[in-house]
Amino acid sequence: MRPFAYERPTAIRDVVGLLGVHGPAARLLAGGTDLIIRLRDGSIRPDVVVDVKRVLDLSDAISVETDRLVIGARTVMTDIGAHPVVRRDFAALADAAMVVGSAQIRNRATLAGNLCNASPAADTAPGLLVFGAVVIVVGPTGERRIPLDDFFVRSGVTSLGPGEMVAAIELPLPAVPRGSAHVRRTRRRGHDLASVTLAAIVEADGVARIAYGSVGPRPLRGAVTADALLDANLGDEARDRLLNQLFAGASPSPTSLRASPDYRLAMLRVLARRAIDAARARLEAGPG
Repeated sequence: MRPFAYERPTAIRDVVGLLGVHGPAARLLAGGTDLIIRLRDGSIRPDVVVDVKRVLDLSDAISVETDRLVIGARTVMTDIGAHPVVRRDFAALADAAMVVGSAQIRNRATLAGNLCNASPAADTAPGLLVFGAVVIVVGPTGERRIPLDDFFVRSGVTSLGPGEMVAAIELPLPAVPRGSAHVRRTRRRGHDLASVTLAAIVEADGVARIAYGSVGPRPLRGAVTADALLDANLGDEARDRLLNQLFAGASPSPTSLRASPDYRLAMLRVLARRAIDAARARLEAGPG
């Protein structure tokens, strides 16, 4: 491991200042579940690591405001998966949080860090996309709000500007009853990167939405509303045409060791049906 400076500020303005001075040579440490591995294997070599765990104005809690749920940047996966409002209104996100890594990883890994890694296989990304999440960012020019769909650029790259950091993630509270589910396909059980990951919402007004990941350079949201998928009379051929539209943006890498492009594309259709069925069952079961 290459030597680096270590800073432990207690205020956001100090973090932003350090990011401004060091630029790309600075790395933020929140949970550290990915960062520590990359420091050890030498894939990143920062000049300074900025530990944000004691930054007082970065929350490690989940709060419910008038029309939204706010997840602080230091909130860990275990707390997200166990939170009663997340489990009730954002079940797909709770599902996803509870399959990130192992129990030890979930006790350390933060949602903000999972998003900032910008991995196409991030388990939480499809659920957040399908719920219309917004990333709250702070930087040298103040605060700005970035829809998550605009936050992801490509693998490992986000739309964060120089000196900016994620302060929170917001999710709009549902206007109508809904059910949601997260599903994924891995090579083996346990903590493995997903070959395909997908989230679906079914709302009481008949609308269904899908988002998916691990099949291209970034997680994606379905291009059309999938109402017809809820039609019990829809034939397999018509359903496949609709799924082809939904997954038009999927472009799995032919060099991936986890699964072939043909397998991933086939599993997208399988997982979409499973997720929609599970989401609809949750909607029909009601809260609780």
